[in-house]
Amino acid sequence: MTAHAQTLERPVGGALVQLLKDYGVDTVFGIPGVHNNELYRGLLNSGLRHVLPRHEQGAGFMADGYARATGRPAVCFTITGPGLANIMTPLGQAYSDSVPLLTISSALDLKDLGQGFGRLHEITDQRAAACTVTGFAATATSPAAVPQLVARAFNSFHSARPRPAYVEIPIDVLAAPASGDWRARALGALPDPEAAAVEEAARLLSEAERPMVVVGGGAIGASAPLRKLVKRLGAASLPTIAGKGVIPDSDPLCTGANLVAPEARDFLASADVVLAIGTELAETDHYSAGLTFGGALIRVDLDPHKLADRYPADVAILADAKAVACAILDALPKGGAVRSKITADEVADLARAITASEDPAWAFRRGVLKEIRSALPDDAIVATDMTQLAYGGNQAFPVEQPRSWLHPVGFGTLGYGLPVAIGAKIGRPDRPVVAIAGDYGFQYTLNELAVAAELELPLVVILWNSQSLGAIIDDMDRKGIGHIATHPRNPDFQMLAKAYGCRPFQVTTMAGIGESLAAALTHQGPSLVEIDAGSL
Repeated sequence: MTAHAQTLERPVGGALVQLLKDYGVDTVFGIPGVHNNELYRGLLNSGLRHVLPRHEQGAGFMADGYARATGRPAVCFTITGPGLANIMTPLGQAYSDSVPLLTISSALDLKDLGQGFGRLHEITDQRAAACTVTGFAATATSPAAVPQLVARAFNSFHSARPRPAYVEIPIDVLAAPASGDWRARALGALPDPEAAAVEEAARLLSEAERPMVVVGGGAIGASAPLRKLVKRLGAASLPTIAGKGVIPDSDPLCTGANLVAPEARDFLASADVVLAIGTELAETDHYSAGLTFGGALIRVDLDPHKLADRYPADVAILADAKAVACAILDALPKGGAVRSKITADEVADLARAITASEDPAWAFRRGVLKEIRSALPDDAIVATDMTQLAYGGNQAFPVEQPRSWLHPVGFGTLGYGLPVAIGAKIGRPDRPVVAIAGDYGFQYTLNELAVAAELELPLVVILWNSQSLGAIIDDMDRKGIGHIATHPRNPDFQMLAKAYGCRPFQVTTMAGIGESLAAALTHQGPSLVEIDAGSL
């Protein structure tokens, strides 16, 4: 019997696992169930690592963290109905932040799809639900369709704006013999930039006296050429939150991710040429009524819709950010003098103006972040939840390399920090990993502490305990709304950490932040550093 014949006799579930390996997948996040057990038959003895979360939401967020930290697509297995419903929040986050995440789910038998027979885990239209939070969603109606749909998913990650993909496989198809061609397929490449557009962009930038570069998350793979480009131009760089670290915050002409500050937006408006690369220029990048561009705008994006939205470009380039940055560098006049009049002193003055305008609460949190930054290694990966301390860190936490500050920017979901940190640590075991979460949002996914303990992952959770929904209170105050549902009763987090097998630390002083983090970072397992915000 030939090896090819043996492959054909395997059920679809087993052939699919081997196919994923052929596409370079080494880890799967998921939960086995009666509907998707054929996938797990294939996982057994496959050599793929399987991570068992405590909830499908944890699976999706762990996969998100793995993908962001490594730059490689991540894979989740889930079940029909509630499994998909539970993972839709992470898929929505991955969609808004352009994360390559493939979810493979079971579905009802072909004869039962959409029939309303009351089958276990039945949902009216499962694929339609997945369509709302993915870039590609499809149902495999035969064994031969599975490898075709998986190829489409991986091709979408490699040749277009990476957004999550979803493939559902009916239970009877999962168990059927794997007929058809199950080899991994060649994947398309990202588009190269149009030469004429690159030449025009290079001309505008080389002649600019106030060139600026807005660096988004779509430029995360273009760090090396972009660093050379901003230096060559003498350009100021304004990273978005997703673009933190593409240009190091220590660069004297980097403003940090401060577009939320009016002073930074005024600074941007003074540019005579702006290169916006890999950024939507969305509300969650600046939290204002809109950005003003006083000069020419060059936009670079993989999404054609972004090149024709509310900020029309003078030069629009549909291409990969790295390819464009390299092409513009090559197209710049050789040996020409830098015409930029932007100085390091001007950028430093901007930073001082932003700091001076902060209210006392923000200044206090900036001090806490400074203590955290000082205690962490330079190459630490920080996964953050939606919490006031992380909002401050979006602006004030210095980052020197990409894929180091993982924040749920677009969808803005609570419960993100811990499971994303777990996924990041699994993907990058060579780098220190820390999560920052607030006391309320942490309770969305704190059950995933069990995974960190089970896998003996040396990661640190920094828990900012204000014993309230602090950001909601601030918003209610601004809108004149009385406080309601803002002070929930918290558990004893120290005891909770012990129950999950994590090492707990309690911090009540500024000095204690660094001391506790130093000890936690040496622990060969997960630690919880609880900062009592009211005692600092």
